[in-house]
Amino acid sequence: MNSKSRQAPALQSLASQLLETCATVIEMPLPWSDMNAAQHISNTAYFRYFETARVHFFEQVDFVQHDEQRDTGIVLASISCKFRIPLVYPDTLSIGTRVVSMQEDRFTMRHLLVSHKHQKLAAQGEAVIVTYDYKKLCKASVPQFLINRIEALQNSRTPSLDSDDRRDSGSDVSTDSGSDVSTDSGSDVSTGIQNIVKTDTEGCCEKKR
Repeated sequence: MNSKSRQAPALQSLASQLLETCATVIEMPLPWSDMNAAQHISNTAYFRYFETARVHFFEQVDFVQHDEQRDTGIVLASISCKFRIPLVYPDTLSIGTRVVSMQEDRFTMRHLLVSHKHQKLAAQGEAVIVTYDYKKLCKASVPQFLINRIEALQNSRTPSLDSDDRRDSGSDVSTDSGSDVSTDSGSDVSTGIQNIVKTDTEGCCEKKR
């Protein structure tokens, strides 16, 4: 097999613009093993691609998972995907990720999956990530240092918006898998993490009497 004939083209300018507002972007070949009997990539495979992109994002902010020095980790609470076009081997994917809303004990990440072969958005996903205290076995507030790292990463990758252009990025977020997710690149999302909700949660992990 001639590998050059199987190599997908690089993203053109219009397709690249879809990923401009993403904090991280990874590129990966489409695995032939993910093809199904219907002669396209299985729908379940998209969630693995999102997971790979999500892990890369957390590596960039040095928060992959809890360890012996840190009790607080992260768990996936829910995930949804809006399938735009079917994918067929061979192809190359670029997957962009950014945080689009932040709450006291969770945040929402948006994934944009772009096909190099089709030069367009193939799928869009949203994942709700909950911070979890593995020592007390309950939800925990998002650590301030993690908020700072995410904000720094996202501000370093995208230009800042004027204050008049900023709005709550979580207003259109839904964890319902059937929700209609915007097909744009996320241009309505503030480049920083705005309107972060932080309330006093002291005692949230107290044992029930």
